[in-house]
Amino acid sequence: MLKNLTVQIILSGFAAVVAAQLLGDSAWLKEPTTFYEIILMLKVAFLAALKMLIAPMIFFSLISAIANIGSVLKLRRLGSVTIAYYLMTTLLAIVLGLIAVFFIHPWEAYPPTLEQSLTFSESRMIDPGSDSLIAILQQLLLMAFTNPLHSLVNLNIVGIVTSAFLLGIAMVVSLGSDSPLFGLVRDANAVILRVLGWIIRCLPIGIFAILFDFTLKLGVSDTFSSDFLTQLLQFSILVTLLTLTHGFIVLPLIAWISTGRSPASLIRSLAQPLLVAFSTSSSAATLPVSMKTAEETLKVDQSVSSFVLPLGATMNMDGTALFEAVAAIFLAYLYGIELSTLMVFTVFLMAMISSIGAPGMPTASMSGMQIVLLAVGIPLEAIAILLVIERPLDTFRTMVNVQGDLIGTLVVQRYTRGHTNP
Repeated sequence: MLKNLTVQIILSGFAAVVAAQLLGDSAWLKEPTTFYEIILMLKVAFLAALKMLIAPMIFFSLISAIANIGSVLKLRRLGSVTIAYYLMTTLLAIVLGLIAVFFIHPWEAYPPTLEQSLTFSESRMIDPGSDSLIAILQQLLLMAFTNPLHSLVNLNIVGIVTSAFLLGIAMVVSLGSDSPLFGLVRDANAVILRVLGWIIRCLPIGIFAILFDFTLKLGVSDTFSSDFLTQLLQFSILVTLLTLTHGFIVLPLIAWISTGRSPASLIRSLAQPLLVAFSTSSSAATLPVSMKTAEETLKVDQSVSSFVLPLGATMNMDGTALFEAVAAIFLAYLYGIELSTLMVFTVFLMAMISSIGAPGMPTASMSGMQIVLLAVGIPLEAIAILLVIERPLDTFRTMVNVQGDLIGTLVVQRYTRGHTNP
């Protein structure tokens, strides 16, 4: 059990808080001891390792995703309808999350409990001092159309996304699918994900260091126990309810409008793969059960299910997109960062981009979460706050992701009858 990464993260977070309360001294903040300096060194090293991978991960994963989408669209109607469905459901999930946080935002009953760090906030897309739409658009254009190498070195997320997008489209249009350049991009992406996997294995150490420092700075008083923990609990409940709303209301409604299937009977038909997804937290591991359910229970043609489901397991992440959008708003409030309407739009856009092609590994949403945080100037160390609660929430996200894929087979079959063969 102790070999399980989730268990290690939870125990590490708990141990950090307890250790800071029992051993920590607020005087260390002014005169650090050797022990506290080691903690700070581990924290800085872990955050630096994460930051090191952000630029290449965005660049190569986005090019790879665009290349995959390009090959899919070559399947004409089948590919076009599938991509359109995935983008629509992801968009609806994010909109649902953003509407909810602006109308509900239960954590705002308490004041912001954290202080903003400037260490990792240089990369925000929108300057909060910009007071006009023209000025903001000019700022974005200057950031977008810049030297790709300069963007990578300076972590200019707008420039990285723009360069990757243009290069990906150019590769799809200009090169054949057998071009060695596509293989190079895939190999580079695989290498980066392998390094990311190594860093993820160090999560317990990084989480311990971050939360120890976090608890020490926050204090061990009533503020931590009453305000912060209450806000975190309210965030978790809201995200869970929003995820279930998307899964059990929005997606079945889409299926009902598109195919006429009753939402209640549809949920009963999907019970087995949803339970597997909930227990494994893996869309890939659920894929065999999803394929069987789609073909035998939902009566979906194999040519549709064999195409839609594997593609959905890698790029259709409704639950992940919703989580990242809501989490960014929540963390911005915790750090006292005011988000303008355009910065909220930035959150919206980056959550959508980062959810496409998210790595298929534990805590995968955290790799995309880095993009969203940096885009609006939220300290990268805030990820540690989410990691403590991320794993339980991931079970619901995965279930909804799988549900979206299965409903997608029905929708795609409905609108591609007579066109299922490329």
